[in-house]
Amino acid sequence: MATQQDLLMKKLTTDSHPKQPASSKERRGNRRCKITQLMRIRPSDPNLDHFEDLRGSASVSRSGVYFKSSEPGYEVGMRLFVTMPYSQDPASMNREYLAEVVRRDVLPTGMFGIGFKILMEMGIQHSYNFSPGTQR
Repeated sequence: MATQQDLLMKKLTTDSHPKQPASSKERRGNRRCKITQLMRIRPSDPNLDHFEDLRGSASVSRSGVYFKSSEPGYEVGMRLFVTMPYSQDPASMNREYLAEVVRRDVLPTGMFGIGFKILMEMGIQHSYNFSPGTQR
């Protein structure tokens, strides 16, 4: 026969997992990694003012990226062409993606925190050099 102390100990061990409040629930679908990866970012809409932003990522997930920029042209809902990882090396395998800005924070430093979600992969961007070289 179980004593009152045994029942109390069993209840404490099964209920000992703290429950998180509903307000602090994580809304992201994927985990984030603090990876710095060089990106080339530009607007996809030809009607908007053109800019080209070369930035390093602050955090990355499978479907999104957050970075800091001094470029004021980013707006929530804006579509972007993002090349990442970006390299000017002719042998590099740059991949370009279509993305959408989902977050724009004004930071105390005067910069902007930009978050975008990746919508689709556009393909590999080749940087071949077809200039005439020496003939063998």
